[in-house]
Amino acid sequence: MKYLNLGCGQRFHPSWTNINFISTGETVIAHDLRQGIPFQDQSFDVVYHSHVLEHIPKAEAELFIKECYRVLRPKGILRIVVPDLEQIARIYLDCLEKANINSQELDQNYQWVLLEMYDQTVRNQTGGEMINFLSRQDLYNKDFIVSRCGVEIQNIITAQKYKYLPSPTTENLMVKLIKYIYRLLKYRDYRHQELLKLILSTAELDALRIGQFRQSGEVHQWMYDRYSLSILLKNCGLAEITKRNAYESFIDEWTKFYLDTEPDGSVYKPDSLYIEAVKPVV
Repeated sequence: MKYLNLGCGQRFHPSWTNINFISTGETVIAHDLRQGIPFQDQSFDVVYHSHVLEHIPKAEAELFIKECYRVLRPKGILRIVVPDLEQIARIYLDCLEKANINSQELDQNYQWVLLEMYDQTVRNQTGGEMINFLSRQDLYNKDFIVSRCGVEIQNIITAQKYKYLPSPTTENLMVKLIKYIYRLLKYRDYRHQELLKLILSTAELDALRIGQFRQSGEVHQWMYDRYSLSILLKNCGLAEITKRNAYESFIDEWTKFYLDTEPDGSVYKPDSLYIEAVKPVV
């Protein structure tokens, strides 16, 4: 069996071919997936990507799924994991009904679900309002947040508590510095950045910064539920479209790879929708 993990981030398995926009390990290939998948037709038995599709503009999603279809062998399996719009919407309504200004925990549950729905779409800086919320000293609903978002959020809360993470402003400055050095090396443009300040107003510079961030890949470009994702897969020629959970799969011994689950049996991203489909034999 040949397995392909797209946009793997820090979660990859050595027996898989792992691709990410930047290399995150010795076995991870750096490649911009917006330029397609760099393998020949029918190269893999399994293609998997988790929390990648929502970062692709809706107009480009079908092209990306067709690339996944192209590199799959007949009877190959495509497994997609995305934030579950239906789940978030139902929990939002529940939190709205229970919200109470006299209960800090219930009030924070409502605030957090609103951030889940909107912050990752509308934010204009790294981490957005979510980082600010997780940095609160009066975080009363930590258990609720971790139950929604899993170990990743638990690690962020811990890091924020002990100041292991840079602030959003510091991180942005670091990204800007790296991009500036890259431009100097690539284009040999040695003009001082102060020139931009002579040409552009403060508002225009801020718009440029926001525009660069919005195209950086961090923000969510769309959201899916089980119906809309199934339609997308069907339109791309896939069959046997099946809603799963973190443990279920057409893939043999799926949980041994620890991509959607942790070694202790917990789910990595509990807020997810899991959908699988099969490339039919033509």
